[in-house]
Amino acid sequence: MQFSYGMIEEEKKLLSTFEARLRHLIYLHDELKRENNGLKQLLEEQREKNAKVMEEVDKLKADYINLKTATAISLNGSDIKETKLRLSKLVREVDKCIALLNE
Repeated sequence: MQFSYGMIEEEKKLLSTFEARLRHLIYLHDELKRENNGLKQLLEEQREKNAKVMEEVDKLKADYINLKTATAISLNGSDIKETKLRLSKLVREVDKCIALLNE
């Protein structure tokens, strides 16, 4: 009789240990899910910041090109011939672009 009672007590201990470990694993799982969600949110925020920075870079590149063109076009009296050549080149490029668009 004591043999079966001892087995029942041992099984209860094992079941109790199993339940405690299972609860702990569930807790760890929940913690990891929360951490994962936080990291996903942080990643999305960083992607948005990156997109904004890339837009700013594109804008600055366009501004730089415009400034370069304006500098090339400006007539300061020192090199009018070179400026005329640059303008002619720009006009030819625009004409080529228009021709491509008309095809």
